[in-house]
Amino acid sequence: MDWDKLRIFHAVADAGSLTHAGDSLNLSQSAVSRQIRALEESLNATLFHRHARGLILTEQGELLFDATKAMAQRLETAEARIRDSKEEVFGELRVTTTTGFGSLWLAPRLPKLYEQHPDLKIDLMLEERVLDLPMREADLAIRMKEPSQADLVRKRLMSVNMRLYAMPGYLDAHGRPEQLSDLHHHRLICMNTTTAQVSAGASYVQELLTYDIQSLLTVNNYFGVLQAVLNGLGIGVLPDYVAQEFPDLEPVMPFSESKEIPVFLAYPEELRHSKRVAAFRDFVTEEIFEFRRQAQR
Repeated sequence: MDWDKLRIFHAVADAGSLTHAGDSLNLSQSAVSRQIRALEESLNATLFHRHARGLILTEQGELLFDATKAMAQRLETAEARIRDSKEEVFGELRVTTTTGFGSLWLAPRLPKLYEQHPDLKIDLMLEERVLDLPMREADLAIRMKEPSQADLVRKRLMSVNMRLYAMPGYLDAHGRPEQLSDLHHHRLICMNTTTAQVSAGASYVQELLTYDIQSLLTVNNYFGVLQAVLNGLGIGVLPDYVAQEFPDLEPVMPFSESKEIPVFLAYPEELRHSKRVAAFRDFVTEEIFEFRRQAQR
């Protein structure tokens, strides 16, 4: 099978358009179309349903696209390993973690990493969905639970608990609750329990809601919860690492907290010797050590 035709087929299937594929390949639409027709003739199969709005893969096209995706991922991995055989740390590193941890803890520390490795390109993907590392949806993940996928290198970084925080101005105006039943008289700000999040956080919020909360604001990520708390809207359920990042926050009923949430760093076994991964891993490990040291003061 002609490798060049497969490359063009993969671009068309990925783009869903001859024109867009041609733009990415620096080929004319007619040249792309000729290559696709030649590939279909060599396979004696129709790979695309053609209609006015674009192209849709046939069943045979789906089978071939699955194969070319796997080939592309293998080539991408090989390219990364070849680049990592050099001493310099450079190139793209795709890092995935949760919106809260990524925006509130990780992103503010990244200037230090860029100072050390200015040629590194970080693609930071913040979402609650667990991306598939072995399938190379990302190169490295920081997750709020131990990864279950096989063939991953994993390292436990630290533990997190969900706790209650508010601004002093809000507490001065509305009183400082001394027991959980006092939350009845306050506005609670939290992640919606139907939103994707770690189970310990959702369970803690569900427990708090049993205290007949009269006023409630739910947000779909902890960055939004934090902004509402900082603006004096109420008492928020937040990960405890924000207390160090935002020292104006006042802990509320420190005896109340969620179950412990482990934080793991993970990456595919095939990237064990990647210098980009090693640079990021060592950077995060050092920042965690410094974070813990300051927390103990």
